[in-house]
Amino acid sequence: MTAELQTPLQDFLQYLEQQRRVSPHTVLNYQRDCQQLIEYCQQQSFTDWQLLKPADIRLFIARLHRKGLGARSIHRLLSAVRSFYRYLLKEGLVDHNPAQSVQAPKAEKRLPKTLDVDQMNSLLDSTPADTFVACRDRAIMELFYSSGLRLAELAALDLRDVDFGQQLVHVIAGKGNKGRILPIGRTAIDALKVWLDKRDQNGLYQQPALFTTQQGKRLGVRSIQQRLAFWGKKHGISEHVHPHRLRHAFASHMLESSSDLRAVQELLGHSDISTTQVYTHLDFQHLAKVYDAAHPRAKKRS
Repeated sequence: MTAELQTPLQDFLQYLEQQRRVSPHTVLNYQRDCQQLIEYCQQQSFTDWQLLKPADIRLFIARLHRKGLGARSIHRLLSAVRSFYRYLLKEGLVDHNPAQSVQAPKAEKRLPKTLDVDQMNSLLDSTPADTFVACRDRAIMELFYSSGLRLAELAALDLRDVDFGQQLVHVIAGKGNKGRILPIGRTAIDALKVWLDKRDQNGLYQQPALFTTQQGKRLGVRSIQQRLAFWGKKHGISEHVHPHRLRHAFASHMLESSSDLRAVQELLGHSDISTTQVYTHLDFQHLAKVYDAAHPRAKKRS
């Protein structure tokens, strides 16, 4: 390796450690990433950092990608190279940053694992409704799967947020504080009614929270997570059952049945809807129609 390449890198690493007070772990990552660029430069007979152009950085990145380096790792490596070149610019060793405009490959979006319809039916239908806790937990799971709520949204629900006559739930504050109104399927409505009867029998009819402990306190998010994991394990479901997995099952099964991506995104309350004009043209009647026709446990309103 040539001193013209290696010496500026060592100076950069020393600068990070002594002046920027960067952690040793981060310095090591910078060293490893930039060292790969040095090896590439040697293969291409570059002897000075000034000689590299954006096209050279793109070729370097493309080779790493073909060798199987993931998009996230390449993004981190590019960040290190950009920082290194900013240092070289500051020191007057180069007059341009060839990595500045180079884009990393887009990371492949990995969809979270979901439960299929049979697994969901097994989870819900096998959960008894004979005790206070079982009635509550089944209603929670039915509502998660019926309406695709986020964990925090479900935990924050009050009794007044559920319209049993119209079979709707009013989500007051979702992600980004964007409220919305969602349909509730017939099976979930029935489970909620059973739960409320059981709750009233325990003298908790004056509690505002929709889901409570036996002592009348609002059920917290951690407790909800634990209860879902308990029922998943009890029913022999190999995948870990948690709130987001039920939310994803809702979305996946709706899409499989309806292929209406815009309606499902509206029901999920994704933030993209607020910035994408096409979603604003979906009215609630259309969403309810798609919901009733597509959801495995829904029934059309009479």
